Amino acid sequence: MPAYYTYFISSLPMLHFGMKPPFLFERFLKMCEGLILEQDIYILKNLPMREGDFNPSAHNPIIQAWFAFDTALRNELVKIIAQHKHIDPLKYLRQCLRADFLLGHIALAAHRNPSLVEGEKSLDEARWKALDEFESGHYFDTAFLLVYGYKLKLLERWDRINTADKTKLLEETLLKR
Repeated sequence: MPAYYTYFISSLPMLHFGMKPPFLFERFLKMCEGLILEQDIYILKNLPMREGDFNPSAHNPIIQAWFAFDTALRNELVKIIAQHKHIDPLKYLRQCLRADFLLGHIALAAHRNPSLVEGEKSLDEARWKALDEFESGHYFDTAFLLVYGYKLKLLERWDRINTADKTKLLEETLLKR
């Protein structure tokens, strides 16, 4: 039977894609201490963003759904890039159990976007929407906290991108050429 954290979860601020994160993921983990089960804290501490990341809790349905979605989206990007480079995509594709024809359109729109940042943002918006789907029906349980953690990590990523010193990054990139 899943654990429910009604009071703790109801005290968390709502998250919306594009907002500044209300707190860092590390702070979120500290907030969880003493309020949720140790096994759930362990899963949160080891929350993997990519399938290759260390994932002792990969048997969790939310994490499996995240991997399936993210891998399918990345596979669509691989197919598009391979087609443009005239190479065989098969050696770059990862095994995936999810098939969604809309992911091909999302990946193609992101690839065609003249702005790399905006293209990447559209991919993360698709990831956010998938997380919204995973969250459906999970209001006060561990699954909600896992989705919240993934969303918080996405917000942190975009906060780093938005606050980066763009001039310095451009200079570093040009020096590498």
